[in-house]
Amino acid sequence: MSKDILDEIIEARLSRRHRIFFDKEKLHPDYIPEKLPHREDQIKRIASVLVPALEGIRPNNILIYGLTGTGKTAVTLFVLRGLESRAKVHSSRFRYAYVNTRKTDTTYRVIAEIARSLGLRVPYTGLAIAEVYRRYIEALDSWRGIHVIVLDEIDYYVKRHGDDLLYKLTRINEELKYARVSLIGITNDINFVENLDPRVRSSLGEEEVVFPPYNAEQLEDILWDRAKQAFNPGVISLEVIKYCAALAAREHGDARRALDLLRVAGEIAERENAEKVTIAHVKQAALEIEYGKTQQVIATLPFHAKLVLKAIAILVREKGYATTGETYEMYKKLVRRYRYDPLTQRRVSEIINELDMLGLVNAIVVNRGRYGKTKMIRISESIITSIEDALRRSLGE
Repeated sequence: MSKDILDEIIEARLSRRHRIFFDKEKLHPDYIPEKLPHREDQIKRIASVLVPALEGIRPNNILIYGLTGTGKTAVTLFVLRGLESRAKVHSSRFRYAYVNTRKTDTTYRVIAEIARSLGLRVPYTGLAIAEVYRRYIEALDSWRGIHVIVLDEIDYYVKRHGDDLLYKLTRINEELKYARVSLIGITNDINFVENLDPRVRSSLGEEEVVFPPYNAEQLEDILWDRAKQAFNPGVISLEVIKYCAALAAREHGDARRALDLLRVAGEIAERENAEKVTIAHVKQAALEIEYGKTQQVIATLPFHAKLVLKAIAILVREKGYATTGETYEMYKKLVRRYRYDPLTQRRVSEIINELDMLGLVNAIVVNRGRYGKTKMIRISESIITSIEDALRRSLGE
């Protein structure tokens, strides 16, 4: 029976009369195109800082700021790949290591990933961090080149592990005789450096580059350029491109969001065996993306964080908002139902900050006069239902 269902799905897929996509990979955020519209100034700035590496001169460290989907990672990798290919032509010793510290989220794994970019074989576990670092230093001096380390979402790593690794990496050239290392930090948090050790702050921010959000017209150019590569002729219209760009522009000019909308809309059109992608498909895609993202984030939350979020959702449904104190009291009632001991109020306050950072709640500190300060916590109407659904599934209710 199951085999018949699978055969039916495969047959339906292969026998479709209308093919929507020519190359869907061109719409994925990880794809680095040959040109990056409306990021020429940032490309020039980063390239001008890094190009001395081709002459064996250590470039300054760079700190890159910008909201999600503003092209920070794409531009950085675009420049580094270009320099690496030209280094081969000029017989320059130049390599780079790229580490997304949200995905590679322990100090050991970060250092191991950096070391592997030089060709070192580092086991995924089993060595001391100091030993991996020592091997990396030895490999660098043996190689005698310029190594650029990119730490993406660096704010996430520092919040979890502190800035000790950054301090070590900003001082690494003092331990090297023949090689040199430069750092590039990429962050969504414009206030990231404020909590760093002053010595790390001054070393890491030798050069700073800010990526502004895209506006609707710029997003149209980006989408249209990718759409011509990703879709078959006649499948996508300028009207649909404009609609996707307008939706993404409302969310702080997020090109990643715009590309996701276009890709998922195309997938929906393909499932329906439609001839073209329509605005209706984009609207459906927006709902699917929002629901799916919320479900995934909540599924990965620790148990107590789920209960804190559930407490906030209950209060928001009742009165439109929640305060820190009210959330803690509701959380204690919920946690006792599961026969667990509650966390401290301070820890619950930290969890509220984490939920805010994830975009699940909006927490604003307000001054209540002689009653002191508290957080006013709200949940957007557009996602509260999906949050409640995800919590029911995740908590087995």
